[in-house]
Amino acid sequence: MKRVVIIGGTGFIGLSLNRLLKNKGYETILVARNKTEEGVDFIEWDALNLGEWSECLNGAEAIVNLAGKSVDCIKTPDNCDVILRSRVDTTRLIGQALRSISNPPKVWIQMSTAHIYGDPPIQVCNEESSLGYGLAPFVGDAWESAFLKALPEDTRGVRLRTSFVMGRSGGALPTLKKLARLGLGGRVGDGSQGMSWIHEDDMNEIIYQAINDSSYSGVYIASAPNPVSNKTFMKELRSKMNVLIGPRAPLFLIKFGAKYVFKTDAELVIYGRYVRSMRLKKHGFRFRYPELSLALDDLIRVN
Repeated sequence: MKRVVIIGGTGFIGLSLNRLLKNKGYETILVARNKTEEGVDFIEWDALNLGEWSECLNGAEAIVNLAGKSVDCIKTPDNCDVILRSRVDTTRLIGQALRSISNPPKVWIQMSTAHIYGDPPIQVCNEESSLGYGLAPFVGDAWESAFLKALPEDTRGVRLRTSFVMGRSGGALPTLKKLARLGLGGRVGDGSQGMSWIHEDDMNEIIYQAINDSSYSGVYIASAPNPVSNKTFMKELRSKMNVLIGPRAPLFLIKFGAKYVFKTDAELVIYGRYVRSMRLKKHGFRFRYPELSLALDDLIRVN
């Protein structure tokens, strides 16, 4: 039985991926600070030191690194520091672990962020687009640089610049649904900012193919091929939920609510980006949910 080690695997994306891989017949080991779900093979780590978790990499088929503090927080200096270090330092640590074992994994799949392109208002970015300006592009670039330096010579490396992952049990979609039910599901600002998204099943399939297909190498954008504006996304969400009211949310109200009610960064919804993968298309990857309407039909059940 082939073994896949998922670092930072007890979050929403990791647990979703774990279920797919188990169904495909893989042995999976989740490495994280805390166990969040029973019935999984789990090893605790402190994300700072080599330990028991290092040995589970020996002879593994693949490693998937999802570790990193959530960006869904207020960007205080302390939080910004943790966001950076929880990505860069853990990636370096994984590199140390791989150098300490005799039989490292054949492939290392590394999470990255589509926010690395910044927040261009109109341009649709692909893998060849220039990187953006600001905290997220800086962190994303440092994250990927640490990965490239840590990647062993004989291990295939895949970087996934991932957009907003939509699932039933995690990510931002449950919060957006709650806002819509409260009548707060209107567009943010003028609503023109891009919302690039991907269904969790398609995200899992990209990782699964990257594990099994040796032609996958280098950087890929992990996002559905049809990004939409914030205005279109919220309108489609309200329609699927049968919510009739969704007034426009002015920027001052968004900034106040984000900071004092949701304890997060208003820029997560005020700005956005349109991204589309050229490289997945060249691989012939077929999205199960290429259109937002199809994805929301699957993820939203209205009684």
